[in-house]
Amino acid sequence: MLKTPAYAAPSAAAPLVPYTIERREPGPREVLIDILYCGVCHSDVHQARGDWGRMLFPMVPGHEIVGRVAQVGAEVTRWKVGDAVGVGCFVDSCRRCAPCRAGEEQYCDHGMSGTYNSYERDADGRFDKARPTYGGYSTRITVDQDYVLRVPESLPLDRAAPLLCAGITTYSPLKRFGVKPGDEVAVVGLGGLGHMAVKIAAAMGARVTVLSTSEAKRADALALGAADFASTRDGSVFERLALRFDCILDTVSAPHDYNAYLGLLKLDGSLVLLGLPDEPAPVAAGALISKRRRLAGSMIGGIRQTQEMLDFCAAHGIAADIELIGIERINEAYERMLRADVRYRFVIDLASLRAAA
Repeated sequence: MLKTPAYAAPSAAAPLVPYTIERREPGPREVLIDILYCGVCHSDVHQARGDWGRMLFPMVPGHEIVGRVAQVGAEVTRWKVGDAVGVGCFVDSCRRCAPCRAGEEQYCDHGMSGTYNSYERDADGRFDKARPTYGGYSTRITVDQDYVLRVPESLPLDRAAPLLCAGITTYSPLKRFGVKPGDEVAVVGLGGLGHMAVKIAAAMGARVTVLSTSEAKRADALALGAADFASTRDGSVFERLALRFDCILDTVSAPHDYNAYLGLLKLDGSLVLLGLPDEPAPVAAGALISKRRRLAGSMIGGIRQTQEMLDFCAAHGIAADIELIGIERINEAYERMLRADVRYRFVIDLASLRAAA
């Protein structure tokens, strides 16, 4: 086993602190990755603070991981030492169910093995409760070769890290719901997810409108590639933009009125939920029936589609807008994220953890 420096949340009520974990030597089909950068997702905050129920502590968060292959197992054919690679929100799945066989591992019928706050799997594909997973707030990770992504050479590695969650979370529904050149797409909320949604939808040829409660984000929205911006604090915007959009990506995790946004959709339009409000929201059947609208949800993407997204971003020069931090600033970063004080993703430089070890 390899003793590995990390940062962990000892409990839901405690700040993250230096911690040492053990990573295994790579098995025949596994790769050992030296982690260079790890994005800080809002879900890291929720899980580290116990907001979503059953949590495993001590917890090492981080599922937007970019690094280089340091060692490969004897049967590894897809990777070699030195390759630039990524690891996203999961590191395994049952591999046998219909979603897994279809390349939709994130929807594994038996549950994916999350990159952290989850469990490794045994040879039969079952969760091994003796082996919790630990994430990217660490200097290395060991992963099966089939759950590793290739990071194209043209992408800056630090700015590529958030693509492993924020990028695929927005790319996947745009593809699933058939967004094409000329379509009218709205993005609700301009944060870590929203800023990637704007870039990717615009690169697909859509005409993008950002809907935000913050008028201060207008200039950023337009600079990111949006063609229009509307402040939803002005209630008249829902009347003015009624029946405009083919697809709306809703990235907001605070409670809000889905019915108002459904009214902005054209015939056969789709409102796709990406955020996770902590309260249920009522939806009027009439808002759906009157224009054959769809209210849907979407969660990250499978390995195959995540690779497709990385290649798409490389081809279109898309990367996340980030603030690079040392690991010692992670608790400050969490507090700032809760105040929406980041443009638009924190990324940890893991050289800082190596230097401190």
